[in-house]
Amino acid sequence: MSNQSNNQSADWNVETRMVHDGSMRSAFGETSEALFLTQGFVYDSSAAAEARFKGEDEGYIYSRYANPTVTMFEQRMCALEGAEAALATTSGMAAVSSAILCQLKAGDHVVAAYALFGSCRYVIETLLPQFGIDFTFVDGKDIDAWKAAIRPQTRVMFLESPTNPTLELVDIEAVAALAHENDARLVVDNVFATPLWQNPLALGADVVVYSATKHIDGQGRCLGGVVLASQDWIDEHLFDYYRHTGPGISPFNAWVLLKGLETLPLRVRQQSANAAQIADAIAGQASVLRLIYPGRDDHPQAELVKRQMRGGSTMVAFELAGGKHQAFAFQDALKIVRISNNLGDAKSLVTHPATTTHKNLTLEDRDMLGISDGLVRLSVGLENADDLIADVLQAMELSTR
Repeated sequence: MSNQSNNQSADWNVETRMVHDGSMRSAFGETSEALFLTQGFVYDSSAAAEARFKGEDEGYIYSRYANPTVTMFEQRMCALEGAEAALATTSGMAAVSSAILCQLKAGDHVVAAYALFGSCRYVIETLLPQFGIDFTFVDGKDIDAWKAAIRPQTRVMFLESPTNPTLELVDIEAVAALAHENDARLVVDNVFATPLWQNPLALGADVVVYSATKHIDGQGRCLGGVVLASQDWIDEHLFDYYRHTGPGISPFNAWVLLKGLETLPLRVRQQSANAAQIADAIAGQASVLRLIYPGRDDHPQAELVKRQMRGGSTMVAFELAGGKHQAFAFQDALKIVRISNNLGDAKSLVTHPATTTHKNLTLEDRDMLGISDGLVRLSVGLENADDLIADVLQAMELSTR
């Protein structure tokens, strides 16, 4: 196989790189990236196999470790994120758990923001203690809280920004600086921002994780995840964990995600533009107690949004005055937008976090995070913005009757 040179692509814009970067062609010269559905690889001789296993000969050994199709996806993600290295995983949660667990041992301590997706909280507050790893949750917006939570045993700090579902921001640069002052590493879940609008590594984070199931696929087809970091961190912490515990993605899913990257800039830009228009349209509605959209000047952290992100979001969150009853009535009255717990899809999707994605939180925790019974999370798709606005407004009107 021939690997397209990445040297010439360094000056290309993101749209071009998402079509071409990382491409490898077989002897057949195929246009679309090849899908290598194979578990293993063969060697020309016994000596060649020995050299491959010793690391003296570059090449593939077993698809649980690496695979040509997976490599193309990882290299294209590196081009998008500005990372030295990446490993693709079966899902976003495989990426999160691998990135955290691979660098911890019994006796270590983790500091994490309170505002996390439910499964991420499970990893921190339930799974880690089973292995003798302690944790502290903090208000991610409060840098002094991060500082106060650090112990000599703190090795990892973890956050998502913007948060799910209330679209709060955490100052990644400030938390990264604090982590490095205390010999810890910062892991950032960047799903809601997407690598188009925010690059945590450039802000000082050590590791960034994605659920590629969301915007990277963006069309509701398959699961996937990816961990991106420096080559040294991947080699020292993640690779052996990845190789021996088996979270590696299937070549087929990697191929689907690779094709998704070709259109990611187009999709995310349009989805974000649609989301901004929807946010503006519902801002003055009488039944909306609270509207949260990172692209608006009334976002509580508008200054940080402008400093940390290059665009708004594909997500809009808003709280309805009628609580759960109105939220359910609103969702049920939608005609274009569909009810689903997924996000980042070409289709617009809506969910009620208090009864779905964050249902396992205590009422006290939900209150603290602002996840009220009236909160609705809207993932905006690629439909016509006028159609979506009309759908949202008619559903809102019906929900008040």
